[in-house]
This record gives sequence, structure tokens and C-alpha cells, in this order.
Amino acid sequence: MYDFEGQTVIVTGGTRGIGRGIAGRFLEAGAKVIATYSTNEAAAAQFRQDNSQFADNVDIQRLDVTKYEEVDGFFKYVDTNYKSFEVLVNNAGIRKDSVLAMMKESDWHDVMNVNLAGVFFMCKFAVRVLMRRRYGRIINVSSVMERYAFEGQANYAASKAGLIALTKSLSKEGATRGIMVNCVSPGFIVTELIQDLPDKLREAYLERIPLKRFGSAEEVAACVLFLASREASYVTGSNLEVSGGL
Repeated sequence: MYDFEGQTVIVTGGTRGIGRGIAGRFLEAGAKVIATYSTNEAAAAQFRQDNSQFADNVDIQRLDVTKYEEVDGFFKYVDTNYKSFEVLVNNAGIRKDSVLAMMKESDWHDVMNVNLAGVFFMCKFAVRVLMRRRYGRIINVSSVMERYAFEGQANYAASKAGLIALTKSLSKEGATRGIMVNCVSPGFIVTELIQDLPDKLREAYLERIPLKRFGSAEEVAACVLFLASREASYVTGSNLEVSGGL
């Protein structure tokens, strides 16, 4: 168990799916967690209820990471109420799948705006704070799809590949200021998405995985906590796959 007592952690998309698992593990490790969500009020309320034992350390904020002005306002809120933070986990992401020839222009832009531009906005404001502190951890949640690029996922795969490149570049910019910037790339993880798959597709995906099972959000979170810890002081610019051997 890593110790994040006294640290403040920001997790975008932190109230459901993989983000929920990440935020929960940080709370268990003693951190104050600011979990953001975009539209799902019910999931945000459920997250708060399920983590009522950490009520003093849970802060849930609505945030559209694609809106520069909202991101600016969010970091002003953090500065006013927390003065600073130590960890940023960029987890917010969406998929809008379609074969490229039939893909709507809006679906391309929506995925790029959330998965890539949103991370750029969050990192831009975060780095300004962390550079002054000369310490920080940024973990970007990518996907093994940047490497596999399944059919119908040109927008998603491109956004996640771009996220890894962004991470490597930013890691070089932050290295001399004590800011470690890394990626975690999950494979097939049990979330709402996997649970809704048809049985045949689930079986096909399982056949691809050497461990012959889907991963859990908690297993992704364990890797995020390592990269966010003080112990990961010589790890930056890396991409840690959590995929069961894909």
C-alpha cells in the first residue's frame, strides 16, 4: 500500500469505470481526491455515496476538459481551496466508433477533443503549478488500441497514440523540475463497456488475451499508484501496459 497521506490528487473522469477505480485506490491510500465528471450526475452521486467513509477527502467537480475556460476555472478553484496538488491523472476519455469512410466529422473531432486536447489543457495548467513546486506526477491513461488499432477505431486509436507522444515530450520538459510524466495503457478492462459486449465478441476478445481473462479497474489503479508515488522517482516518459499480455 502506497502512502499518499497529505497529498492532493486530481482524477479526470474519476467517478465511473477505470477512473472510479483509480480515485478509490487513492482515497484508500490517504489522499485527498478531486474527481471530475462531465455529464453523468448519477454516477457522481453514487461515487460519493460509495466512498462516504472518505467524505472529508472526496471532492467531486463537474468539468468539461474540452473547454479551455472551464479548465482554467477548475485550476483556479483548486488553487483557492487546496493551494496546490501533487498528482494529476488524465483519465477522461470517450469512444465513438465507426469505419473511417462512414465516420462523422463530429465523431472524429469529439474523440480528439476529449482524449487529446483535453489532456493538453489539463497538463498546460497543471505543469505551471508543479514546476513552481519542483515536484509532481502526471499519469495519462492511454490504451493498447494505440498499438492494435482495431477496425472502426481510427479516431480513438489516433487519439491514444497521440497521447503517448504528448507524454514523452512533456516528460522531457518536466524532468529537471521533478515532474514525472508517464502513461498507463489498459487492455480489456471490466467496465460498463465490456459488460455490454455480445457473448461472441467477448469470447473473441478473451481469445486474444494470454491470461484468458479481462482485467479490473483496480489492477489498472495499482499501476497508476506506483507511477504517482515518490518511489517512482526515476520513471518518466514510459508507457506501462496493463493488458494481460496482449
